[in-house]
Amino acid sequence: MPESGLLSISDFAELSRTTRDTLLHYDRIGLLSPVLRGENNYRYYSVSQLAIVNVIRTFQQLGMSLEDIAGLRDRRTPELADSVFKQQIEEIDKKIKEWVNARKLLLTLQKAISSVSYVDEREITVEFLSAEAIVLGRLNDYSRERSDYDTLLSFYRDVSNNYPGFDLNYPVWAMYSRDKLERKDWSNPDRYYFYNPDGYERRPASLYAIGYKRGGYGINSDLFERISDYIDENGYEISGDAFEEYPINEICAIDDKDYLIRIMIAVKKKEPL
Repeated sequence: MPESGLLSISDFAELSRTTRDTLLHYDRIGLLSPVLRGENNYRYYSVSQLAIVNVIRTFQQLGMSLEDIAGLRDRRTPELADSVFKQQIEEIDKKIKEWVNARKLLLTLQKAISSVSYVDEREITVEFLSAEAIVLGRLNDYSRERSDYDTLLSFYRDVSNNYPGFDLNYPVWAMYSRDKLERKDWSNPDRYYFYNPDGYERRPASLYAIGYKRGGYGINSDLFERISDYIDENGYEISGDAFEEYPINEICAIDDKDYLIRIMIAVKKKEPL
């Protein structure tokens, strides 16, 4: 019979939230052995070993090999433990930040897809949209025959320099100024932006005339025409900028013919004459 306060391997496995096979493996490699073997060769562990096995499992989950863990055990001192724990806490904090950023990205992508679940691509609608946090680039510079590619690259570089802690993996969309819209010039976007819950700018809360179309990037002029005609014919006028985005894109569609373009133009009702 074991001494008082000792745990059988089954009880120890249950309390430490591990398995009997894992404990047997730890014993075979000399990482964690029972404090007592009974006459029946049963293994018995002390309650104090629960803390040890929990540290071993935590280190494993953080990617440390059992060989490295055994090496720490053989050299353990309060100073070494403090140093190792500090290093692992830093790694955990880094992983937490990475997972939080990944969650924000996936929520943003999911929101974009779900926002077009029931749209009718043939219709133009006018809807009030609340403000949304975005990261907005500076005015695009098309001088010296610079292309959209050049301006997009500049946008990424600016965001990287001005917001060093920001994740750049978000889909980037195009903004057209009110002035260009009134001139019916939608050849090149004035700025680029992407949605990010930590963004310092906002896509303004406003009424928006909204239209959709299937197709690849840059095939937008006829949709702008449709929305512009709708605005003129239904007693509205342009009151702000336009935002062009692709809620269905290469992330969730194989063929670019299946991409879904959304254009939103800020509008207001015309004042009666």
